[in-house]
Amino acid sequence: MAELAETPVAPHRFAPDMQEPKINLNIDWGQVNLDDIQLPPGEDFGIKSDDEEEEEEILETETGFSNVIVVDNLPVVAPEKYEKLESVIRKIFGQIGVIREKGLWMPVDTETGKSKGYAFIEYTTPQEAETAREQTNGYKLDKSHVFAVNMFDDFDKYMKVPDEWSAPERKPYTPGENLLAWLTDERGRDQFVVRFGPETEVYWNDARQGKPDPVYHRSLWTDSFVQWSPLGTYLATIHRQGAATWGGAQTFNRLMRFIHPQVRFIDFSPSEKFLVTYSSHEPSNPRDTQVRVTLNIFDVRSGKILREFKGSADDFATGGTGGVAGVSWPVFRWAGGRDDKYFARIGKNSISVYETETMGLLDKKSIKVDNVLDFSWSPTEPILSLFVPEGGGGNQPARVSLLQIPSREELRQKNLFSVSDCKMYWQSNGDYLAVKVDRYTKTKKSTYTGFELFRTKERDIPIEVLELENKNDKIVAFAWEPKGHRFAIIHGDGPRPDISFYSMKSPNNVGRVTKLTTLKGKQANALYWSPIGRFIVLAGLKAYNGQLEFYNVDELETMATAEHFMATDVDWDPTGRYVATSVTSVHQMENGFNIWSFQGKLIYRLPRDRFFQFLWRPRPPTLLSPEEEAEIARNLKKYSKRYEVEDQESSIILSTQEMESRRKVIDEWKSWVAEWQRLHEEEKPLRQELRDGEPSDEEEDYEAEEVEVEDILNVEEEVVSYGFEQLD
Repeated sequence: MAELAETPVAPHRFAPDMQEPKINLNIDWGQVNLDDIQLPPGEDFGIKSDDEEEEEEILETETGFSNVIVVDNLPVVAPEKYEKLESVIRKIFGQIGVIREKGLWMPVDTETGKSKGYAFIEYTTPQEAETAREQTNGYKLDKSHVFAVNMFDDFDKYMKVPDEWSAPERKPYTPGENLLAWLTDERGRDQFVVRFGPETEVYWNDARQGKPDPVYHRSLWTDSFVQWSPLGTYLATIHRQGAATWGGAQTFNRLMRFIHPQVRFIDFSPSEKFLVTYSSHEPSNPRDTQVRVTLNIFDVRSGKILREFKGSADDFATGGTGGVAGVSWPVFRWAGGRDDKYFARIGKNSISVYETETMGLLDKKSIKVDNVLDFSWSPTEPILSLFVPEGGGGNQPARVSLLQIPSREELRQKNLFSVSDCKMYWQSNGDYLAVKVDRYTKTKKSTYTGFELFRTKERDIPIEVLELENKNDKIVAFAWEPKGHRFAIIHGDGPRPDISFYSMKSPNNVGRVTKLTTLKGKQANALYWSPIGRFIVLAGLKAYNGQLEFYNVDELETMATAEHFMATDVDWDPTGRYVATSVTSVHQMENGFNIWSFQGKLIYRLPRDRFFQFLWRPRPPTLLSPEEEAEIARNLKKYSKRYEVEDQESSIILSTQEMESRRKVIDEWKSWVAEWQRLHEEEKPLRQELRDGEPSDEEEDYEAEEVEVEDILNVEEEVVSYGFEQLD
């Protein structure tokens, strides 16, 4: 697109044997900035984006049998049992979709009269056929008959497989770029990506220099958004054909493409082994009113589709009763830990847990949980927390359960009464689970809030109940301290709510939650803990116009207060040293971002019009053990000497640069003054002539004389009556 901007051309071309229509559009293409042209979603009008390769298109023609499946490994039955087998097959496959009239055919051997062991089934739509293939392939009818289901259109592909195997051509090995090289930066800097207008830029956060250090820039790199993978190895972009991953420290070469037309959302597994993509589209059949949904699970390194899920939006809607119409993202939630072994989704009265090794259901069946409304994984272990609302008209209590996977053993359960809503919050290490419970009062006219705190790593998983001093306070925000034992709550109904800090450890180690302090009347509605704990930003976003308070929870003291007017987002860098606040395009003014130190000192600003995204590049977990980290903390002064020297050298360089900058400004000023003095001397004869030959330019050589001039503008005479009347 950069080349097009340099030499503007009309956005259409004609074949040599065609004549261009003589239509005068009255457009001066020299005045058109093509970078500002926004194409409709999914359309490029023949203009390829930078990441598209000139590849020969593979044309695929529809055979007209996309709604037909072939079911193999059926029982071979005699004529007298043909109708019974047909009714069984119709019952199994008729539950998935509508089978057309005369749409089930099981061929028969003309000599024996027996069925041939396979059948053709025609559905009303291709989507129903796809769903039937997915759900019934591998279905066990009995011990001897396991269905093998394929799409009819796939047989043409299978027929093209050559009869003789030929070894593939060996390609010479070329080592790729080290995707972790950015972690070896000598100055220990972090990277971040920003997106504004059609531009995407990657920077180093160079706080010592007080400015960002550019790494990579590209226009029209993505159609909608960019996203880092959880460990920072990949940067993903979205395109109309699918998603793509890029990597490196400087070059950001494309690593893999994931074909999924009209993709809208993506999600990486915690260890970056898998990528989930999502798309939705209106049904092609006018009789079908359901929005169709497609989810693909890819292997990140190979780009291969490992599992495909298709269905209506209702099939993937959250909620145990199916009352929620929308699809909540992410549809699949990944189990904690580093092995990416399980993922799960909520269904109607069930939780479906899948194994990544086979991409199939765990134990080939879902976990049945009547009316289940929400679930969450522990961040570090395969433990599910489930919430089930009250049932039976209030006769059955609501409950929160902890379920171990793969054994499905229930580790702990807590019954709850008069519940209106429930939210679950895991601490980052999985040590604690906080359940915020909104309960009805006795009159059912209002609600109040309490917390059920699970100590998941202790014996028998004890549960503690926490209620605020004023239990009628509205809970504005809740947040755990990462890798710690403390949490913060914003509570209150007024424009200045209170903020309370609690600890799961008491001074006497009796295992009871204790309150540390309450900050009264704060302009805050969001909590942002540092990734290493200890420090927190109390942020007032949206209606509070970007009020910021940097708070030290160890010392229970405010380090600094600041303001980033109209701020919409707050993001800590992965090391907990710096904080980014940004104003995105939801506001038409003040777009851009600020970088602050963890103590609340503003380091630099970077304004950007039409600003959309700011994302720090995540870092992988440390390879140090907790003991090694503790040893470094104890001997920090010894390790910090080297960095103090580097900081001093950097400070000297900055001072030198500042002095050089000041010297340059002074030199420019002196040069400007000298130039005006020269012009002054050149014009001296002219000034002398204008003064009638007086030679001096000095003011003290002249005497100031004041002259008063009186002008009579008008004289009028008027007869004034004093009120006396003359008598005759």
